[in-house]
This record gives sequence, structure tokens and C-alpha cells, in this order.
Amino acid sequence: MSGTRRSSADLDPRRRKIMFRSWHRGMREMDLIMGHFVDEHISDLSDDELDDFELLIEVPDRDLFSWLVSGVDVPSNYDTPVFRRLQVFHTHMKPLHA
Repeated sequence: MSGTRRSSADLDPRRRKIMFRSWHRGMREMDLIMGHFVDEHISDLSDDELDDFELLIEVPDRDLFSWLVSGVDVPSNYDTPVFRRLQVFHTHMKPLHA
């Protein structure tokens, strides 16, 4: 079970791969954070933004989770507009499964 509520049928192969990898990270909390973000924004990300998001996908779950929820400093090479969009998208005001 992936958790996605969005079909990938209308996406190009690169976006399908990003969507799959976002929902299958390993740590369920990161699956939910990254997956819901991708469900919402995959269609409107530019090629450059997809490049930045693919870099985030490669970050180990515990590091990325710390950057998003614990206020740990983000290395400058990952502190991109896409990361900041992900950070804003993820709020602690609602459960991860909402």
C-alpha cells in the first residue's frame, strides 16, 4: 500500500519514478511527508525543481526528517526553494496521515 491518492497515469516516466520513490523511502513518516507533497505538486514542478527534489530523495530519512521537523540546520546545497516548499507544506498542525 503506497498511500498515494493521485494516479501517475498522466505523468512522464521521470515524474512517475519520483512519485514512487517519494512514497517508498523506508521510514513511514518520510513516505507520508514526501509522498503527500509529491501528490500535490508533482505536476507543477519545473525540471530544475525536479532536479532539486531528486537530490532530496537521496538524503537519508533520518537526516531529512531532522531538517524538516527538528530545526536541525540544513546544509546549503539542500536548502533550495523546493526544500523550503516541502518544509512549508509539512506542518505540525495536522497528522501525517491526514
